[in-house]
Amino acid sequence: MKKVPYLIKKSLWVYHVNTGACNACDIEVVDALMPYHDVERFGIKLVPSPRQADALLVTGPVTRQAALRLRRVYEAVPEPKIVIAVGNCACTGGIWYDSYSILGGVDKVIPVDIYIPGCPPKPQAIIYGIAQALKLIPYRRPTKEIHVE
Repeated sequence: MKKVPYLIKKSLWVYHVNTGACNACDIEVVDALMPYHDVERFGIKLVPSPRQADALLVTGPVTRQAALRLRRVYEAVPEPKIVIAVGNCACTGGIWYDSYSILGGVDKVIPVDIYIPGCPPKPQAIIYGIAQALKLIPYRRPTKEIHVE
């Protein structure tokens, strides 16, 4: 993982990119950014331009038509930058992984820092993934608790 959390001293500004999704993940991303989940408590805001963004939220498998656009958007984001793949399609290509028009997941075109699987992932998972990217929440493996009396 890059040293991004130490270099970003302000709120995390996010730019959302759809590279061929069915819009289920897009709806969940928008839901995560709405006031109900209060994602601004972490300082996360959606921005209209990749030149203002610190992170890219990418949904959908990368189609041949969207690959060049995704690369250009990635290059437009200033350093340091975080790339977050949201949904099974963005992570692996989803059910279209072997289609003639799909290149695969986002990592086939640009480097990815955080993968958030699910079809679609819940808003809580998206918020957790962004918090993991910022290292706001330490990674802990779930363990069984044993109570000894």
